[in-house]
Amino acid sequence: MKKNKFQETFLSELKKVPIIQVACEKSGLSRNSIYRWRKSDKAFAKQMDEAILEGIDLVNDMSETQLLTLIKEKNYQAISFWLRHRNENYKNKLEITTVEDSEELTPSQAKIVKEALKLANITKSKSIKNINNKNHD
Repeated sequence: MKKNKFQETFLSELKKVPIIQVACEKSGLSRNSIYRWRKSDKAFAKQMDEAILEGIDLVNDMSETQLLTLIKEKNYQAISFWLRHRNENYKNKLEITTVEDSEELTPSQAKIVKEALKLANITKSKSIKNINNKNHD
């Protein structure tokens, strides 16, 4: 019964700040106890994972609130950050050009370029889609 009370206190703290060490300090428990309980009790492990996710959501909400406050105060860095991460028009872009525009890629070259761009995680670009469409025509 006592163990459950300690676990509840720990999980409550973890929901506020999703950092195990901080939740341990606030609830008066050792990390060793927490990890021992986590290893031996699947239900507690699941509750712990859910508490961490809830805590992360809370911190994200608080962070966005602070960011919006800075934007309202006309903080350029906050405005720039928001736009670069929330608006397609301001996201970082990569433009690939070539000196020889008359030379067509062979199918194997097009495949290599496509794979390289996929690895670079930029295949969602309209330009890449246009390249793919031109090579298939």
